Amino acid sequence: MNAREQILADVRLALRRRTDSLVAPMPATARVAPRVTQDAKTELDALFAEITKLGGNCARVTRDSLRDAFAKLVSEQAIKKATLWQTRELNDLGLAEMFRELGVALVSPHADKRALAECDLGITGADAAFPETGTLLLRSSPEKPRAVSLLPRIHLAIINSFILRADLAPAFAEMKGDGYFVFVTGPSRTADIELTVTIGVHGPKALFVWVVE
Repeated sequence: MNAREQILADVRLALRRRTDSLVAPMPATARVAPRVTQDAKTELDALFAEITKLGGNCARVTRDSLRDAFAKLVSEQAIKKATLWQTRELNDLGLAEMFRELGVALVSPHADKRALAECDLGITGADAAFPETGTLLLRSSPEKPRAVSLLPRIHLAIINSFILRADLAPAFAEMKGDGYFVFVTGPSRTADIELTVTIGVHGPKALFVWVVE
């Protein structure tokens, strides 16, 4: 008997079952119905509520108020260097010009890891968002390097309501064939053997999520 067979034999013994025992039917209480989505506002409210519980910071901004929002973020978080995805959506917001006006140095998202880790802010979009858990999904591509969301001190995700998904099933269907994608659920948390939680050891210390309306 190999190790796998021994483990299964021990489990059967503990459960008082044999290899030919019938499988008990799953109780109705164990079945979880598929999550039903609601209107965009309700879903965004739910997403923001979960992100806030996890220690994230959420805001609704307009294109007209975007510069003021960045000015406040740069001032409050002492941001000197930033990096961002090179997507059409972010380029259309004119972020590079905003940062130049605010005196923030822009670092290429394709710079080496040390240079990206020295950035105070990494700006991304998101490809899916799950209101039930406050989780964002970020696909990886040449225009969307993973390191932008992982190495800077602060991660800012700028999203819209079109990325909301009921659960993982539709998102996984969309990502089929992707080599890499990242799930982001709040700021980075690490716990040692004594369950002492530390923020920002293996990722950003702060997460901001803005919906541009």
